[in-house]
Amino acid sequence: MLQQVRRIHLQAKKLVQSRLSGDYRSIFKGSGLIFDEVREYQPGDDVRTIDWNVTARMNQPFIKRFSEEREQTLCIVVDVSTSHDFGSRVRTKRTVAAEMAAVLALSAMANNDQVGLILGSTDLELFLQPGRGHSHMLRLVREILFFQPKHPGGSLANLLANTHRLLPKRAIVVLFSDFIDQHYQKELRIAAHRHDLIAVRITDPLEQQLPTIGWCTLRDAETQQQVVLNLSDRQVQAEILRSIQKISENTSNSCRTVGVDLLEVSTTDDHFAKLVDLFARREQRIRKHRQ
Repeated sequence: MLQQVRRIHLQAKKLVQSRLSGDYRSIFKGSGLIFDEVREYQPGDDVRTIDWNVTARMNQPFIKRFSEEREQTLCIVVDVSTSHDFGSRVRTKRTVAAEMAAVLALSAMANNDQVGLILGSTDLELFLQPGRGHSHMLRLVREILFFQPKHPGGSLANLLANTHRLLPKRAIVVLFSDFIDQHYQKELRIAAHRHDLIAVRITDPLEQQLPTIGWCTLRDAETQQQVVLNLSDRQVQAEILRSIQKISENTSNSCRTVGVDLLEVSTTDDHFAKLVDLFARREQRIRKHRQ
């Protein structure tokens, strides 16, 4: 366990130091402005910033200066329903979430932001209060990888509702899930309104294309329901593919409707490269908005 956590930490640290620390600061702006100082008015200053009380006392114009309230909270929210323990190759969905969360957490801490963690299934499983520091970050990764939930099922609606309750102030929220769920759109819209929300959908290649191995028994990891299917039947394969595509389309439409950035990642992808691409897309959008 310790070796795996340390491996992820070192891998994430290398990426953050080489590429992402400055990018994180540029795409996640502070939540507002805080008072900095009062100084004498100079030609070219915005007259709207004049502090009239100080100006009256000093008998000459003074202005208020403000700076960005830089310190923020990043909260990693992970769906730990049993389907996230699945992985047909080297990594499980949970491992991918842990590795990407480590990169985000280190980027946040490098900018003096606090990082918290919420794990959920059909109910709240764990809330790790926002904090900083090396040991805090290692615990965050360990919990994502190895926490054993009390409930096998999952509910994105409940997970997002618990996020609203536990984060009363605006935060950067990164949600990791496979989005194999329904009826979460209302809570997703609320989360997108309250926070800077990013959704990361994690999939596995075997979910996209089951092997043609004839008759076999499949079991739902969350409900334990079983079904016997002929996976060599083209119609069966086509129906499975349609179901998977429907989940993908529903996720994309739900996120697009409420203005949430969606990152699609497979357990076999270079998910660090995907994260870099996401940062680049957000930075490009911010630049266009400023123009």
